[in-house]
Amino acid sequence: MDKIDELTAYIAKFCQDRDWDQFHNPKDLAIGLSTESNELLDLFRFKTSEQMAEMMSDKIKRKEIANELGDIFFFLIRFAQRNHFDLTQCVKDKMAYNEKRYAVEKVKGKNLKYNEYDE
Repeated sequence: MDKIDELTAYIAKFCQDRDWDQFHNPKDLAIGLSTESNELLDLFRFKTSEQMAEMMSDKIKRKEIANELGDIFFFLIRFAQRNHFDLTQCVKDKMAYNEKRYAVEKVKGKNLKYNEYDE
């Protein structure tokens, strides 16, 4: 059993023990994922590069960031678990697709979107 499977089982039991399955439909889990992602984003809003570097070295700020990452990961795992997605396979499939879409020789050192590269 890999770590994702262990976390999935832990989260599933946590939610079942609290009778939360009834609230965890695809829409509401997607909303939760988006909401928590935006809470992470809000921590960085209007921050300069220097301020963000300070945040990353501040113990209290790192804890706030870690809490948001945990919330995001919870909703991601819970969405996948409730809707029968294998997250490991999802990432592998997407990375295989990205390897074709973002060929090293075409994109190395660039940060453009796939449709902005010259053919």
